Amino acid sequence: MREYGGQGCDGPDERPRRRGQGELEAQVLAALRQAPGPVTAAWVQGRLGGDLAYTTVMTILTRLQAKRAVTRERAGRSFEWRAASDEAGLAALRMRKVLDRETDREAVLARFVTALSPDDERLLRELLGLPADGEPAGPED
Repeated sequence: MREYGGQGCDGPDERPRRRGQGELEAQVLAALRQAPGPVTAAWVQGRLGGDLAYTTVMTILTRLQAKRAVTRERAGRSFEWRAASDEAGLAALRMRKVLDRETDREAVLARFVTALSPDDERLLRELLGLPADGEPAGPED
């Protein structure tokens, strides 16, 4: 049994370090972002060192697809996978999902904005096309 007495244990009573929640998903996404194009689950498995079962890799890919973090396309009798976005896009997706779970979106957004650093606030204003005073630019006279 690999988890208790096999590879990765320093002694008979020591267990290997278990991956934290989301760590395996992050590793799969990182592998997909480094891929030369759409790749198979077997390619991802090999990229992660091969100590994961193929079914585990497929489970992670399927979960990531449900989260819209990866896409798949039919390739013969199997699928080829790719990351749906870059690192920034995936972070934005996570932020939107958190916001979507909240009942008072306005309060959540207000708290988020008031907690921004001055540099982040400036950047957000630039992205929204707002002047430094926060008031939208009026029509030209």
